[in-house]
Amino acid sequence: MSRPLGRRDLLLSTGGLLAGAAGCSGTSGTASGPSGPASPHVSLPATTAWRPNRDDVDPDVKLRAVQVVEAIGAWPAGQGGAAAAKRRVAVLGAAPSLVDAAGPMRPAADEAALQVIDAQYGGILANTASVMVAYRQWTPGRAGGTTVDVRLRRARPRWEVTALHPGPLRAAAPRLPAEARRVLDHARIGLPPAARADVRSGHIRPAALGALLDLADTYRIDVTVFSSGHPLYVFGTDRRSDHPPGRAFDVWRIDGHPVVDRATPRRLVESFMRDAAAAGSYNVGGPVRVSGGATPNQFFTDDTHHDHVHVGFAG
Repeated sequence: MSRPLGRRDLLLSTGGLLAGAAGCSGTSGTASGPSGPASPHVSLPATTAWRPNRDDVDPDVKLRAVQVVEAIGAWPAGQGGAAAAKRRVAVLGAAPSLVDAAGPMRPAADEAALQVIDAQYGGILANTASVMVAYRQWTPGRAGGTTVDVRLRRARPRWEVTALHPGPLRAAAPRLPAEARRVLDHARIGLPPAARADVRSGHIRPAALGALLDLADTYRIDVTVFSSGHPLYVFGTDRRSDHPPGRAFDVWRIDGHPVVDRATPRRLVESFMRDAAAAGSYNVGGPVRVSGGATPNQFFTDDTHHDHVHVGFAG
């Protein structure tokens, strides 16, 4: 089973791409023709197709969501544009009309590479699901990416993707509080593009930033999502989620161990959940049923949180 690239791998790939764009390294040559020197070609980083963990609640739900995202957001030279994207989606047996809602997933470029960082449940019920796909994307001379909320419904022979809700990348704030700057620069906190943009925008509440910094004193933390790309409501309910207003974050990997993986020590996940509560979270969810808590509902577990730890704040 292929593993998703780690944060260090992806940063090195991004650095290589930007160096190539600036210095014209990795070119295909500069043979002269009637019109003069050929334009240098910037090589995009190598990527791997993402695969779900065998310990996922329903691996096929995530695989289906990711395959549609990869089909829309990555293409070889000469295959850009909506028509080509719709053909790629149709090959998967998904609705080509999904491309019309792709927005930032389809930057204007002749070619693109995409690497999924993680695919996490925004919610999973008997017949419907939300999968948040966090990814990095490269086009010649540019590195980007976002998180997209992929909606699905149960169908035969496979789950069907019904909608895409890409998270917009928030504009950077002119000034940031010290906690936000420290989170952005912290070597033990991994942030995908949409989460990094959320922090840079000043949108994330101080309580969440402070707790993340406290936890990073003890753990290496890979965040999936803060706000952008997360469902507005707790999936399957009419209750507003703490994520959109910047009052929560989700963690998919702790000290290099995926939360979803059965091989990850349960004591590590439980310790992280307890420390998150001690850092001020009123609402900590994960794959482990944790006893105690300052309130009866401070800790919780369900299928949706089988693959990550949710850390929420009241303000």
